[in-house]
Amino acid sequence: MADVRDMYMAHAMLRREFRLLPQLVRDVKPSDVERAKAVGAHADHICFLLHLHHEGEDLLLWPLLLERAGDKAAAIVPTMEEQHGAIERHYTEVTELLPQWRATAQQGERLAGAIERLLSALVEHLMLEEKEILPLAGQYVTAAEWKQLGAHGMAKTPPETMPLALGMAMYEADPEVFEDLLADVPEPARLVLTDSAQRAYADHAQRLYGTSTPPRVGN
Repeated sequence: MADVRDMYMAHAMLRREFRLLPQLVRDVKPSDVERAKAVGAHADHICFLLHLHHEGEDLLLWPLLLERAGDKAAAIVPTMEEQHGAIERHYTEVTELLPQWRATAQQGERLAGAIERLLSALVEHLMLEEKEILPLAGQYVTAAEWKQLGAHGMAKTPPETMPLALGMAMYEADPEVFEDLLADVPEPARLVLTDSAQRAYADHAQRLYGTSTPPRVGN
């Protein structure tokens, strides 16, 4: 059956990057458009990863649980869907504010507030998902079906951003879990991808946070 530990890895990445993002926005001076472009590109990227993550669950995970887990799924999946809807509304608010802020570096507080509202809804959702959904997935979803969630995300992630996305995910991950995630990749390519992912996030974090090792906020 499914080994759901990689979901905790993805959740840790989302918690960390969205928790750090409001202060990144607030620290951009209203006249510093170049910095706003850099922080805004990062915000766009993690918003995209969040949207992709939830899209995979909507398409692939909820239907399986509703089909197989009976009353247990019926008691929790509608709440998951409602929370996804609320998160999507906050996500839309953030992504609608981002272009103007990236272009002007103005009204950063408005954007930071929208991100904090998104973060609040996201953290509540992730906690409930870990408590209620992941145990059900481990019981009712096969390993092959679970891998389709990861495959969905990888298929829709642009190749040029794949190392960074993987580097973000592996930063706080159990090495064994990350190795299992890439188990189907031939070893030479897996080693190259792992190294490029680590370097991509270290370089990215250095530019954003001023350190290659930003705070690990995890769970």
